[in-house]
Amino acid sequence: MPKKARGGTDTGGLLAYLFGPGKRDEHVDPHVVAGWDGVVMDAGQAGGLSVADLALLMDAPVRARAGRPLKEHVWHVPVRNPPEDRLLSDAEWARVAREMVDAAGIAPAGDLEGCRWVAVRHADDHIHIVATLVRQDLRLPRIKGDILKMHQVARRLEVEWGLRPLVSGDGTAKKWPKTGELEKGQRRGLGESARAVLHRTVRAAAAAASSDEDFFARLAAAGVRVRQRVAPDGAVTGYSVALVGDRDQERRAVYFSGARLAADLSLPRVRERWQGQGPGTAQGWAEAEQLVRAASGRLGAGGLEEGAGAVAALGDLIVTAAEIAPDVVRDQMRAAAEEFERAGRAPGRRAEGEARQAYRDATWGLVRVAGRGDAAVMLGLVALLVMAVAEAERWHTAQEHREQARSARKAGRLLREAVEVSAGATARARPARSIAAARGTAEAPGADMAELVRRAGVGQVVGEPAWPALQERLREVEALGAEPGRVLEQVIGERELSSADSMSQVLVWRLDGWVRGRPAQVVAPRRGPGEVRAGARTQGVVDGRSARRAR
Repeated sequence: MPKKARGGTDTGGLLAYLFGPGKRDEHVDPHVVAGWDGVVMDAGQAGGLSVADLALLMDAPVRARAGRPLKEHVWHVPVRNPPEDRLLSDAEWARVAREMVDAAGIAPAGDLEGCRWVAVRHADDHIHIVATLVRQDLRLPRIKGDILKMHQVARRLEVEWGLRPLVSGDGTAKKWPKTGELEKGQRRGLGESARAVLHRTVRAAAAAASSDEDFFARLAAAGVRVRQRVAPDGAVTGYSVALVGDRDQERRAVYFSGARLAADLSLPRVRERWQGQGPGTAQGWAEAEQLVRAASGRLGAGGLEEGAGAVAALGDLIVTAAEIAPDVVRDQMRAAAEEFERAGRAPGRRAEGEARQAYRDATWGLVRVAGRGDAAVMLGLVALLVMAVAEAERWHTAQEHREQARSARKAGRLLREAVEVSAGATARARPARSIAAARGTAEAPGADMAELVRRAGVGQVVGEPAWPALQERLREVEALGAEPGRVLEQVIGERELSSADSMSQVLVWRLDGWVRGRPAQVVAPRRGPGEVRAGARTQGVVDGRSARRAR
């Protein structure tokens, strides 16, 4: 991935930094992998060309063009490979550099009069290409559209070498903090930049808000400075936010507009969440679960724009669920919300649809019950969010939104972790009860379950992290009057299990689905205080009084 860096007029200073130890000794074995002339290959090495001499050679055409000075003559482009890709060799990085300076117009292939340039590697995963912007025949290079052309080279090499394919910019990536912002955040002890803190805060407020007034009130309650842009007719046309204590060198507060934080946090995009919609009818967790289940089956059914609206609303739902999640699972939920962010921004227009409205209604339902959930209550909703995110991934894949599909896939893994954590917390909060104990036998707790799964042909799940949660689900199935072995065989046969990262976790989700979709005549026994099962308010579960009437 090539990225244009700041140029300037100090070739020697830039080269000294690239060949030096770095700001924190992060530069390891700096050396030239390619250049305009073979003589520069040993630059910076003992007995080779000094860095100062290399700078003089590169600047020679610039100095020879005396009387026609350039405002900036240094061209600088780092090219980085993602950490999940294999390490490239020096020879491969040399080819990358040569093909990119050719495409950019810096040094076209076969042109001996091109600009002087070098590619310096001082880390495993990237190189820096540095050139001076005067050709050796003293003409200026034609480099219009250089970065776009270099990206085209990168995409071609990714395919040829089997690297992770990236995509050209589609305007959906979030605005990353600059190096100075990161360093400033570290000096203030924040651990991250002010931009990152504001981005997270504004996104949470936008996800939960139902009007302009509600949105700005939530920002104020979160402790950030808010400045509204008001038109002459009194209408609010924009806003900007600042972190308390974040100031520039002149001691002025540093404000960021919503659009500078992310493409979907401009005021018009924020308003799309509530304009033309009512406040929603969902009143709590159970209603939110029903809406998510219904919406996921309709995601994208109405067309491209309706699908884009639905994934955006699903992203807001995950953000809100993370903010009100219990402490035991909040970190996993917040990480999933952050990872799904790119998946919630599909290229192009967003339109209203049934799925989008359902996700929004579910979000407002969660806002109404904020602070009243525990791990057991959260479990059912998170399991449904896993399925919803899987639907979003499939939709993005069908539309060839590769980065969005990848973002959804990562979010799904984090949500599955959240299911596992909340399932474990739920199991620990309940008294242990095995089938053997219910039958009055002395068999060791869990031994009967292990034998049951072995007979079903999935004995390998014993000992997996989600094994305690799977035992708990099987006990619940028996408590509902069904034969757990038969139900387990039924859910195993729904579709293949061999590709699952965690077979036990997949079986937990399928058993949750069986419990929610079981016939209405199956009656749950009355539970005592503290034994509220996730999804206990869904169809087919009746309270104790109704259960007695049914008997």
